[in-house]
Amino acid sequence: MGRVFGTDGVRGLANAELTAELALDLAFAAANVLSDATGGRRPTAVVARDTRASGEFLEAAVVAGLAAAGVDVRRIGVAPTPEAAFLTDAWDADFGVMISASHNPMPDNGIKFFGRGGRKLDDAVEDAIEGLLGRRELRPTGADVGRIIDAPAGLDTYIDHLVSSSPETLAGLRVVLDCANGAAHRVGPAAFERLGASVVAIHDQPDG
Repeated sequence: MGRVFGTDGVRGLANAELTAELALDLAFAAANVLSDATGGRRPTAVVARDTRASGEFLEAAVVAGLAAAGVDVRRIGVAPTPEAAFLTDAWDADFGVMISASHNPMPDNGIKFFGRGGRKLDDAVEDAIEGLLGRRELRPTGADVGRIIDAPAGLDTYIDHLVSSSPETLAGLRVVLDCANGAAHRVGPAAFERLGASVVAIHDQPDG
């Protein structure tokens, strides 16, 4: 078997190369590697996905793997990749997980991990995660299993961040925004409107 991680996470045809079993296994292994420096406290992770239909079952598998490894999960739902990275840092999470294949065709999907601060993992860390695939020695029980919390407030937190990063207002502008039925279909229009633009959003009704 070749290296599971590619140049940007783990990608493949969803439910063929990238299965629910692999997603759960990756999450469990990543939890054990990325939670090593928590100082004994319960680790936390941010989990997000894009609008692909397969993201629903892959998200469920990832969240299950993390909770089974004792990680508390803040699930933000559909969100663009930069939002997942930003909230990993803003919420002081130990790591983040983004379920997305970016520009790849719709049947594909992927799993990308962020370290503390929302940063890309080094190859050595990815290798350590691969080295734990299939191992189940450390299984917390009782009150030590992770909890799963839906965190929709992350959307407004990220929009606030985007708006605060703009030095100018967009008042008086009329903007047509093509959301490509993607993960930014809510963030994009909301941020432009908050900056004062009149927004006409198209392709903002993703169906999977």
